[in-house]
Amino acid sequence: AQSDAQREKLSAYFATVPCETCGGKRLKPEALAIKIAGLDIMDVSAMSIKQALGWFAGAEEKLSPQKREIAHKILKEIVDRLNFLNNVGLEYLSLSRQSGTLSGGEAQRVKLANELARRDTGQTVYILDEPTTGLHVADVHRLVKVLDKLVDAGNTVIIIEHNLDVIKRAD
Repeated sequence: AQSDAQREKLSAYFATVPCETCGGKRLKPEALAIKIAGLDIMDVSAMSIKQALGWFAGAEEKLSPQKREIAHKILKEIVDRLNFLNNVGLEYLSLSRQSGTLSGGEAQRVKLANELARRDTGQTVYILDEPTTGLHVADVHRLVKVLDKLVDAGNTVIIIEHNLDVIKRAD
């Protein structure tokens, strides 16, 4: 059952009326005028993480050699961050999804992906509260692989969990 606050958030999310000037894209015309391969930033943001990964992976090929040199580091950083989101099982989310509409598990995995994007010191303690809640079995396995990599790098991972397959992996 949804709480009143959750219903109110969802209601507000779906009741938004698009601006007549930008058509609901929430950006100035100058920002929307910049396009790569015919797409502006909001077109790309409407993609799922999985779709965006494919698009960004091929984006460099669509640029002139001069622009490719300028964009290389930025595109690599974007692809790396999308991969973190993909690796924690969020490939179905769109980049434009408002954070207030994420489930608790999705929000937690976004935070985990953000942590993974930081430079690893091998001395971090991660405390996760039921990270597998609501995940498909295949996504649980993907998440466990990510957590294994954190441990293998010297970090400590503490998990509160009901999934017996995840509990069995504890040392």
